[in-house]
This record gives sequence, structure tokens and C-alpha cells, in this order.
Amino acid sequence: MRTLGGSRGFRGFRDRREAGQAVAEQLTAYRGRPDVLVLGLARGGVPVAAEVAAALDAPLDVFLVRKLGVPHWPELAMGALASGDAVVLNDAVIADARVSDEQLQRVIDRERTELHRREGAYRGNRPPVAVRDKTVLLVDDGIATGASMRVAVQAVRAGGAAAVVVAVPVAPPSVFRTLEHEADVVVAVHTPATFEAVGQAFVDFHQVSDDEVRALLAPRS
Repeated sequence: MRTLGGSRGFRGFRDRREAGQAVAEQLTAYRGRPDVLVLGLARGGVPVAAEVAAALDAPLDVFLVRKLGVPHWPELAMGALASGDAVVLNDAVIADARVSDEQLQRVIDRERTELHRREGAYRGNRPPVAVRDKTVLLVDDGIATGASMRVAVQAVRAGGAAAVVVAVPVAPPSVFRTLEHEADVVVAVHTPATFEAVGQAFVDFHQVSDDEVRALLAPRS
């Protein structure tokens, strides 16, 4: 299933909160369903996801993806690590870069430590919400290359999710089409024909702080 947003007359989202409200309007079919879980990709996706979760009356949690950089060339990704300790590897890059099993494991261990640290900083002592048998809505503030979102989709599928929905305010049409083959549903409010960066769709695109994420994830009273 696909939901591809139009771009005619689009003037930009005021901020991530407004973007989240726009995304939520495309997801009304999921409102009030007990099997729905909203996961915001840290950090920028959490404010968007908070609006979606509130509108759908669904639980909210944070989801992290950490790139596994090639030793001595960390900008080149040889895989990724995601919440739930899911690991996705690019065997071709690992082979071409001649990364040994020992080197790979060191990178995984380092990034796993950082991922757990950040999850603890955001969530405190609360355990992550289980994805098994859930309809998981993966929400970010936008998609550029789609690499992090693809890892997130694979990770929640590996965790036993019943269905995976990708929902974002903005994405390039080419990446939207790629994600259609990996998620059950893909929702994008704005799909500009000319795409430069996610921030082009926002008036306020400030860097989301750890404190902001913690506040949004605090249990609702």
C-alpha cells in the first residue's frame, strides 16, 4: 500500500510539531487500535512521532539506528545497529574493505555501547516497548537517503512486528518507491520533485536536544 503526498502549493511545515500533525492526518485508520505502536527515530523523529502518537492514542517510544563505520574510514558504512540489538551488514563493503571478524566485532561492540547509553539517557530505566505482534509506525522528520529507515524496518521485522508502516513529512519520490518494497505501508506528506535536504521542508528545523527527547518520552499523566 502507498500514500504519496502531493506538493502543489506546499509552503513548508512551521516546525516538527506541525509536520507530525500533518502525518497523523494520513494515519487516521490506525487511531484507537490496541496493536499500534509509534516509534520515533532519534532524535529529530521523536517530536513528529509524539504528535502522531497523541493523535492516534497510541504508545510512543524512541528508536535508534547507529551506523557501523569501516575502521580507518568511518564515513563508509559497512552496516548498522538498531534498537533491539538488530545488526544489518553490507557483506560487499566488508569484503572490499577487508574488515576482519575481530575488527567488525569491535565496531559493533562500540556502537552497541553508545546505542544503549543513548537509549538509557532518553528512556531512563523504562524498558523498550515490545514490537512483537504490533503494527509499528516508524516515524522520522524526513527521509533523505533512506538508509536509517531501511535498517529500522528490517530491525522491527526481525523483532516480530506484525506490520511495519513508514510515516514521514517529507521524502524524495525515488526513496519513497524504494521503501515501498520493504514496508507494508509508506506515508509521505510532501514528496518534492527537486529534493535537496529534509530541512528545506521546514521553517524551524533546529537540532533536537536530548532534553527535548526525554520530555516527549516522559510517561503521560
